[in-house]
Amino acid sequence: MSLRDRLKLLTGREARATRLTRTMDPAQPGPSSETSETRAARPSDAELLETAREASRKLRDAIAFRVVGQDAVIELMLVALLARGHALLVGVPGLAKTLLVASLAEALDLSFGRVQFTPDLLPADITGTDVLQEDTDASGQSRRAVRFMPGPIFHNLVLGDEINRTPPKTQAALLQAMQERRVTVGTQTHALPEPFQVFATRNPIEQEGTYPLPEAQLDRFLLEVHVDYPSAHEEREIARRTTGVQVASVPRVLERDHVRELQALVPRMPVTDAAIELAVALARATRPTEASAPPAVRELVRFGAGPRGPQALVFAAKARAALRGEAAADVEDIRQLVVPVLRHRLVLSYRAEVEGVRDVDVLDKVLRAVG
Repeated sequence: MSLRDRLKLLTGREARATRLTRTMDPAQPGPSSETSETRAARPSDAELLETAREASRKLRDAIAFRVVGQDAVIELMLVALLARGHALLVGVPGLAKTLLVASLAEALDLSFGRVQFTPDLLPADITGTDVLQEDTDASGQSRRAVRFMPGPIFHNLVLGDEINRTPPKTQAALLQAMQERRVTVGTQTHALPEPFQVFATRNPIEQEGTYPLPEAQLDRFLLEVHVDYPSAHEEREIARRTTGVQVASVPRVLERDHVRELQALVPRMPVTDAAIELAVALARATRPTEASAPPAVRELVRFGAGPRGPQALVFAAKARAALRGEAAADVEDIRQLVVPVLRHRLVLSYRAEVEGVRDVDVLDKVLRAVG
């Protein structure tokens, strides 16, 4: 069955939800501002689904020019890209976390900014600052004016390298940007470019000169992606490739307008009622005060996922379905994304730390209990 036929078979409830989402999405023109020529030129949702599936394959191939393996990590990065969410990449040094983000940016027609976090980094080094400039007009008179000099955060795709190396005051400078997609400097608020996404990296083993990320900031990341060691075959290929002639550049895959079209598609993607119920049930089961919480949660978790948890699960599930060319997100998409979406939203107890229990172990028990 073709994608177009599958879209026609959606239930009436899902179709109504899709139409409602389209009317609420500011990225989509309203009926009063849309002409027949505009509607004819805009690709249909079925065509965009096919474009998303093909773009997923091409982006994987493009990133493979630079990075060996890490297929699961790349898939989650693409999920974050389509869902317009932020992602935190966690892994020991040398696993190509920075190279993954830089390669993705190179494959897209998006502006790219990089912030190397250090202990002496100031908030103005990220957001920008007001400066006093002296200009000369046509008559030769000098005039002073205060102008805003934007920082590296004013890009579509921002790489925050080693984000846990900077003090909380500087980390907090990202909170407004990540949530509201704008920054306030002095008395002025400046909008960030669209799309705007942060891909941050964190080293989990080095503690000297590092600062823990506040829970409020962690909650604003759509995904926490753990980057594991490569296989023996992949490591041999890494050693062979990185000690020879380097590939000049990553091929360009998507233009900026195409990225925006695919990102605008995700909120319009239908999702089954069963998937929404599962997302909410999973998030509520991570809270030790809930009756549905399994014993492991009551004993090992201090605070569970908040309302952003199920929201992030549904958004990520829609993006995953779009990347696979599916007509709707279902429970399998939710199950596959439970760990990267919820693991950083849990605050484990002291007992869990003493017993060596990880967040992924708790979520495994939650998934088994909820089903």
